[in-house]
Amino acid sequence: METNVFGLTFPNKVGIAAGLDKNAEAFNMLGSLGFGHVEIGTVTPKPQPGNPKPRSFRLVNDEALINRMGFNNNGLSKAIEKLKNRGQSPIIGGNIGKNTLTGNDNALDDYVTCFNGLYSYVDYIVVNVSCPNITDLHKLQDQESLEFILNTLDELRSKKESYRPILLKISPDLNNHQIDETLDVVKKCHIDGVIAVNTTTTRNNLITVAEKVKSIGNGGLSGKPIRDRSTEVIRYIYKKTGGKLPIIGVGGIFSANDAIEKLEAGASLVQVYSGFIYEGPGLAKQINRKIKKLQK
Repeated sequence: METNVFGLTFPNKVGIAAGLDKNAEAFNMLGSLGFGHVEIGTVTPKPQPGNPKPRSFRLVNDEALINRMGFNNNGLSKAIEKLKNRGQSPIIGGNIGKNTLTGNDNALDDYVTCFNGLYSYVDYIVVNVSCPNITDLHKLQDQESLEFILNTLDELRSKKESYRPILLKISPDLNNHQIDETLDVVKKCHIDGVIAVNTTTTRNNLITVAEKVKSIGNGGLSGKPIRDRSTEVIRYIYKKTGGKLPIIGVGGIFSANDAIEKLEAGASLVQVYSGFIYEGPGLAKQINRKIKKLQK
């Protein structure tokens, strides 16, 4: 089941997406459930409570979630404390972002702080500029802003004694032209891979009545309604890069067949979140068994 991606050997192809283990508290437990990697965070330099509650909602008929958590976490120093004694844990990624009160003009400082702080304690780092639940964060996806952040982190990495892969998590709401621009920046800044995709601000193809969806309000939609868009983005990036850029596929994975669809579209690894919430703790092993059977 082992697979080598961006220089790391993963026990298997199935991981937990960022947002579940926000404070690096559950990665060993999740590893025992069969997940080969766990992405902690999103971690910000300072602790913050996140957006007002209620901020997480289920659309049961759609097998979907809407959340506007707002990077609620205990802050960088608390995450480091948890990671210092990680032991025989799965591969751990650190998803980093900026504090809500940090303006975009100073966002780089927050990313640098988290990057330097987590660098020695995680196996790879993910730059999150695509979460829809932080005011104006999406503006950092613009080519110039993105290049400024990623190039700085790449330069910082070059001065480190060890090498950690840097990944970029991208939005499903980008059009092909915007994806092309993002891929240009990724290549220019020596970024090791992408995570496709984050949650979406769209509310397309939902079964839940429109009035209920509207009453919930803003937030990122995840789960089955985003499955096809996620696969479409993965397939597009794979073809655009000739399969040379590693992709972690996320979005609407509720079964082994969903995971295999992402892998066949070009993903090297997959992550689950909403599927884990709906399907329960056996999901990773279910997916791994099916993958192993296909490999025989």
